[in-house]
Amino acid sequence: MTTIETTAPADQVAAALESARDHLLGLQSPAGWWKGELETNVTMDAEDLMLREFLGIRTAEETAEAAVWIRSQQRSDGSWATFYEGPPDLSTTIEAYVALRLAGDPPEDVHMRRAAAFVVGAGGIEASRVFTRIWLALFGQWSWDELPVMPPEMMYLPSWFPLNVYDWACWARQTIVPLTIVGSLRPVRALPFDLPELRTGMRPRRPPGRRPGWGTAFQGLDRVLHVYEKAPVRRLRRAAMRRAAEWIVARQELDGSWGGIQPPWVYSLLALHLLGYGLDHPVIRRGLDGLDGFIVRDEKGRRLEACQSPVWDTVLAMNALWDAGLPAGHPAMTRAVDWVLGEEIQGPGDWSVRRPDLAPGGWAFEFHNDGYPDTDDTAEAVLALRRSGDPRAREAVRRGVRWMAGMVSRDGAFGAFDADNTRTLCTKLPFCDFGAVIDPPSADVTAHVVEALAHTGHARTPVVWRAVSWLLKAQEDDGSWFGRWGANHVYGTGSVVPALVAAGVTPDKPAIRRAVAWLAAHQNPDGGWGEDMRSYRDPSWIGRGRSTPSQTAWALLALLAAGERGEVVDRGVGWLVEHQRPDGTWDEDHFTGTGFPGDFYINYHLYRLVFPVSALGRYLSARDGTAGAPA
Repeated sequence: MTTIETTAPADQVAAALESARDHLLGLQSPAGWWKGELETNVTMDAEDLMLREFLGIRTAEETAEAAVWIRSQQRSDGSWATFYEGPPDLSTTIEAYVALRLAGDPPEDVHMRRAAAFVVGAGGIEASRVFTRIWLALFGQWSWDELPVMPPEMMYLPSWFPLNVYDWACWARQTIVPLTIVGSLRPVRALPFDLPELRTGMRPRRPPGRRPGWGTAFQGLDRVLHVYEKAPVRRLRRAAMRRAAEWIVARQELDGSWGGIQPPWVYSLLALHLLGYGLDHPVIRRGLDGLDGFIVRDEKGRRLEACQSPVWDTVLAMNALWDAGLPAGHPAMTRAVDWVLGEEIQGPGDWSVRRPDLAPGGWAFEFHNDGYPDTDDTAEAVLALRRSGDPRAREAVRRGVRWMAGMVSRDGAFGAFDADNTRTLCTKLPFCDFGAVIDPPSADVTAHVVEALAHTGHARTPVVWRAVSWLLKAQEDDGSWFGRWGANHVYGTGSVVPALVAAGVTPDKPAIRRAVAWLAAHQNPDGGWGEDMRSYRDPSWIGRGRSTPSQTAWALLALLAAGERGEVVDRGVGWLVEHQRPDGTWDEDHFTGTGFPGDFYINYHLYRLVFPVSALGRYLSARDGTAGAPA
């Protein structure tokens, strides 16, 4: 493959940065925040229609609009994928097919026949994931007896006991608790059609990767629980469901959501509705009205965001604009500081179960998620507010630093939402065949915390020393770092190198040199970087993929922090300049954000802009002889 030389003179880079900066400024809300679309896959839209069908509120108009989007995402082989140009996904395809049947698409239509043929060839409904079969059981298309049992009595387990609800990651516990109610009540509301065309007649698959040991033991436990489900202790069961309902209601956010994310939101609505909460009940009404705020409508159709990321997008945009040289007193930044200060979380949440003596502070990802601030958003917010120089931000930064540092896990590293959320026992349950269900420390989150602590004067503290030691031990043999929340080793490496340098690891140290070598070796011939989401399951994809603006910027941020100023960096910058759109932004169809490694992925529509702005700004600063990292 021929190498393409792509370098750009400094004036072209400056012009590209100015254009991108102006475009980013133009996207700010009058209230001070930024928010790009958070694009996932069509399971969100299919499950939204199924929820509305189950509740009896689905309308022809919203169904037709959603069907336009779902059809547009179908692949030539009849399937649907979980990310752009990804491999076909059986469960996503089944749910999309059901949604299109609800929309009136006849099974005889060509696109439906192709979808059904793919489903049967991939193992049929019988081989789908547990969550897909739960949706089918709600409509009588699967037997509740053939699903793993999660009893609501687990609500009585104390926080120190294995498999209590706080052993699960925050997103998982808020999903599991309502599903214990749904699975206990076993409702069935018939669809106007059956799905024989999606069945093979085979027995349900066992979850992948199950081997003798805990997996086998839990299969046995599941059989015991199935027996218990036939005749539970009725008084205990009623009390457990009542406790679960109270737990759910207490965690509804002001916008009607649960955790600001789709899975606990829809299952909480289902659970409470099944317990007798009518559609006019304030909790249900707020929940349904809130979903409408997550709907995106355009010429491509109607689609539901799985989540919204205004805090994350805003603090990233602020840091990018600081990197681009925007002055601290700029009106856009003043508005942003005002808004971010108003989003600080100063009350306790579920994180307090593991850290009861830690004073609150920090920021969440969404507009409303007061129970779940996270260390990743807090780190970026601390950096952004500190760089603002605004005296009003000092106390918020101090509280954020204290809370963030206090969320360190026993091993010295940081998870996103909870400390020491590392018990793997719940991952062995038959129920857990999809997505991450615990929140252990990761290199990218730990790196962001280290970077924020280092830049707020805490580089020489034990919490940073232990985190740096953890990061050095977590480096892969090839010199890269795994990325939990972004794709993948490019993201991990792009996060860790600037953090290590900020914490005092000099660029000549072996860990930094190995990372630089890995990035140089994985630069694409066109000068950019990319890593396909398949790298989470197939190591041959690590560091490989089509060049994208966000991933190219991540690589550049690491290289610039490491002091690199040669051809590799110049060609990466040249790729960004060459691929910029006339309006100052970049196209990025490929997904580069990660929800659950191996299962669920995200295209953050603002990533294609904020990270290139940071990279170009730091590149020009380095050429001018100033530091290529946050001051």
